[in-house]
Amino acid sequence: MLELAVKGSKRYYGWMALLLGIAGVGFLVYLKQLDFGLGITGMSRDVSWGFYIANFTFLVGVAAGGVMVVLPYYLHDYKAYGKVTILGEFLAIASVVMCITFILVDLGQPMRVMNVLLYPSPNSVLFWDTIVLNGYLFLNLVIGWNVLEAERNGVHYQNWLKPLIYISIPWAVSIHTVTAYLYCGLPGRGFWLTAILAPRFLSSAFASGPALLILLCLVIRRVTNFDPGWKQIQSLAVTVAYAICINVFFLLCEVFVAFYSQIPEHVDHLLYLFVGLQGKGAYVPWMWTSMALMVAGIILLVNPITRKNELTLIVGCICVFFGCWIDKGLGMISGGFVPNPLHEVNEYIPTLLEGMITIGVYALGFFVLTILFKIAVSVKEEVRA
Repeated sequence: MLELAVKGSKRYYGWMALLLGIAGVGFLVYLKQLDFGLGITGMSRDVSWGFYIANFTFLVGVAAGGVMVVLPYYLHDYKAYGKVTILGEFLAIASVVMCITFILVDLGQPMRVMNVLLYPSPNSVLFWDTIVLNGYLFLNLVIGWNVLEAERNGVHYQNWLKPLIYISIPWAVSIHTVTAYLYCGLPGRGFWLTAILAPRFLSSAFASGPALLILLCLVIRRVTNFDPGWKQIQSLAVTVAYAICINVFFLLCEVFVAFYSQIPEHVDHLLYLFVGLQGKGAYVPWMWTSMALMVAGIILLVNPITRKNELTLIVGCICVFFGCWIDKGLGMISGGFVPNPLHEVNEYIPTLLEGMITIGVYALGFFVLTILFKIAVSVKEEVRA
């Protein structure tokens, strides 16, 4: 089926060339980082995880969100998702590719990642994060590719895939649970030291992942002859609507516990993010924008009238996606490191070069995603014909 990826219109080739160009610029900047070191970033002694890990954390959630179409289709035989399940699996593959790339660019020397394999330590959460991420990538590649090939040949997928499909469902939950444990396993960071962090991560994942899938499905409807189906899109929109409600509820629970207990290790981080602390508050407008976007997304997606209108559905999904990105990306990293355990405020601001590398990684991810979606859509069009 790989031959389907090289057949396309001029618009398709132009899009792919643009993505390669952006990824190439990001790679050149990364070479500068590789030569000079992580000093080109905004990270410091107090903030050892930055924009790269923020995007890694968010994209793990996007990858995990794919289970919202896999579980109903394979486990509950919800036939309507037959058109979009392969798209959800391929979105998960591209997301994990970006996650792994962000980990590599975050390392001062990328070869150090081999230490996880050469000197495995089951006591390390990072070791298990490596296992679950690569395992999830393998599961989606094997399942997605074989199911799509079986569909192209007009036959049912092989029986040996069923155990892998059933394993992939809890595995999707595990990748973001383990990512949350990377944070809440650090007792010196009060902002992350909460048992509800994993549920918060999963609720935002089940909102942002399907929200992006809806937007991609709407793009596919416009630029190809394949229609993922309005019923499927509406079903996903309901999932997004209630997942984002749960995410905001969990956030408010954190706010209540922090301010009712008045424990400084919890209160100060929220104060820094939402009103500023010690005269510094670079993330205050970002966090309030995130809250406004998530509330707007709730209003537009819970209301059936606006959810069933394509324009307001698009606006709602964009609000949810970027609201979660700010909250779980920028806010989660900066809020955990600032203030430091000594209650000193040393702010973290991503640099221009850091941003260029990040955009390059996203371009690489969307290049992979475009190839996978091109193959999937081409097969769907063949089958329909």
